[in-house]
Amino acid sequence: MISVRGLHKRFGDLEVLKGIDLYVERGEVVVIMGPSGSGKTTLIRCLNLLEEPERGTIGVCGAEVTCGSRLPVRQVRELRRRNLFPHLTALQNVMEGPISVRRVPRAEASARGRELLARVGLEDKCDCYPAKLSGGQKQRVAIARALAMEPEVILFDEPTSALDPELHAEVLQVMRELAREGMTMVVVTHETAFAREVADRVVFMDGGTVIEQGPPSSFFTAPDHPRVRAFLRLVAS
Repeated sequence: MISVRGLHKRFGDLEVLKGIDLYVERGEVVVIMGPSGSGKTTLIRCLNLLEEPERGTIGVCGAEVTCGSRLPVRQVRELRRRNLFPHLTALQNVMEGPISVRRVPRAEASARGRELLARVGLEDKCDCYPAKLSGGQKQRVAIARALAMEPEVILFDEPTSALDPELHAEVLQVMRELAREGMTMVVVTHETAFAREVADRVVFMDGGTVIEQGPPSSFFTAPDHPRVRAFLRLVAS
């Protein structure tokens, strides 16, 4: 579903990604962990070309781009058509994407939007504006909005970081349900309990590189790299 080879990204003199290789299979849930500044968010933004890498290739569901020069708009659109990034602030209407991008008739988009909001437990919030929603509700609307585009991959960047415990439980529950249904997901998070329960594989980044990866069963109990062991001790404390 996702193939990343030799990905490099620099901001001025700072090289943030230093030749990342990453592969994600269909239906796999991959959790990316690591300290602040390790390049996790930059990587996930590059997967959707919200940031354009200097070098490397990115493939999503058969659509592949080679980075290194200004990418054609057509290639960017093709890649984004195949995976939606559910942005916290992009809480317009769940109908907007299907109508404006996929040309779905308004009545059909409305019915589908209501179904999706019901799916994330917000059937009674169809007419509410974002300002009237809690943080957890906004995140669930964002997930519904992404699902309305029928994506093959969903990318999450710290989806619960700004939420209190009760609200972040709401969002994690929706993500668990998506995982059970076979949705391919790449999730940047420090939620070790979620990763243990849902992830098929945990990828650990530090200093712009992947230094260890593996199934949760071995990653959390017997990591090989001393940097991973030190990080997990801090997260668990």
